[in-house]
Amino acid sequence: MNLEGSETGNSIRRFAIAIPLIIGILGILFLIDLMLGSVNIPPDALLTILTGGAAKETWTTIFWDWRLPKAITAVFVGGALALSGLLMQTFFRNPLADPFILGISSGASLGVALVMMSAGFCGVGIIFASIGLIGDISISVASILGAFAVLLLILLISSKIQSNITILILGIMVSYISGAIVTILLQFSDEASMHSFTFWTMGSFSGVTWSQLPILVTLLLAGFIMSFFLVKSLNALLLGEQYAESMGMNYNRTRIVIITTTALMAGVVTAFCGPIGFLGIAVPHLCRALFVTADHRILVPGCIIIGGILALCTDIISHVPGTGIVLPLNAITALFGAPVVIWVIVRGTRFGRGITT
Repeated sequence: MNLEGSETGNSIRRFAIAIPLIIGILGILFLIDLMLGSVNIPPDALLTILTGGAAKETWTTIFWDWRLPKAITAVFVGGALALSGLLMQTFFRNPLADPFILGISSGASLGVALVMMSAGFCGVGIIFASIGLIGDISISVASILGAFAVLLLILLISSKIQSNITILILGIMVSYISGAIVTILLQFSDEASMHSFTFWTMGSFSGVTWSQLPILVTLLLAGFIMSFFLVKSLNALLLGEQYAESMGMNYNRTRIVIITTTALMAGVVTAFCGPIGFLGIAVPHLCRALFVTADHRILVPGCIIIGGILALCTDIISHVPGTGIVLPLNAITALFGAPVVIWVIVRGTRFGRGITT
């Protein structure tokens, strides 16, 4: 026990030393994301715009209308996905769990598919998913409702079933059912609807407007705060359900809070940015390796920051600076995340290392 306490203390000291560095990296990447894209903004022009000076009108418009909300979105979404993945990996004690393992993303996708492609059945095309504020709101609302419906189903089942494995299987089956319905809808939809839905499934940080950003940030901050309150319970769960209950934890209530927190963050991200893969499964493992610990007092803030860093990296790469090419975001996150998953499978993961509660 003393050895574990010493190791945990060393991890906390390493994290305290690393914090300024990783926050600095986050800040640098944030500025790079503001500068680079199809139209590059020089550093001196960026400084002029930030200080309220007069700069080239095109650069000013691109910065305020596109680059800044996109960069802010990337930071919060990356942190939320990483944190959701951490919660699921700890809850299921499965290193390959991700934020969408409960079927939340599939439910959100089904909601969006119903809005986009049911419009085609009525001969209206993609009126609800067309460009403009109304289309944006309809897609977000449909996604949230779909995710919320799956959440209610999961919570209802979890209140009657104690086995986490059963809940895991239920989430996977919900994903299969939702995917099957979406596939059937695709067969009866028009070409425009299919194109819009396919584009949405690729994921993007660019679709969040200034009017939507406060909603996104507020809901994700709520998820961050709830995760910080779960730190002690998450550390206890690493040592097993019986140990956690022996420490006075109300397991059923904690389980509901973990599921709700994960569903909140994953559902909101999917609603505004589409289903973005691999960040949620990869970042928690990167944090465990970087900080050499499984202590959630370190991993929770660490995942938020590292998740934001990787999200900015993928966003910068996906926009292929200096060209008009925009690569699918999910393709870039897969290039980052898939090697980490392979590394986890080959190397194996010890969740309980360095924990003392």
